[in-house]
Amino acid sequence: MAKEKQVNESKILADVIVRGIQEKKGKDIVSLDFSKLPNAISKFFIICHGNSKTQVEAIAKSVEEEANKTLQRKPWQKEGKENAEWILIDFADVVVHIFQEETRMFYKLEDLWADAKIKKYESE
Repeated sequence: MAKEKQVNESKILADVIVRGIQEKKGKDIVSLDFSKLPNAISKFFIICHGNSKTQVEAIAKSVEEEANKTLQRKPWQKEGKENAEWILIDFADVVVHIFQEETRMFYKLEDLWADAKIKKYESE
């Protein structure tokens, strides 16, 4: 029962993060659900991209603000803000990957986990 509660809390956080991405017009938003996979590194990956360094930075800021404002959650770790080609925001159970489009196409994170449940979100 506790594991189910943790997955539900992670899902709520993932939804709040997606809302933060949509606020700044993030593109091709995808959620990879690892919650049913044994030994997964997190419950969810949220992946999106922006069209410029400025937009990627704005998306990252929006994600952090939305998680803090709505759920009082702060990231455990942040990486990549220096050049903003790929910003990673780690909330432990949910990891957010915000790319510039070229970098996203190069790494193709979505293709690495074929066994994860994938959900695509509409960009606003």
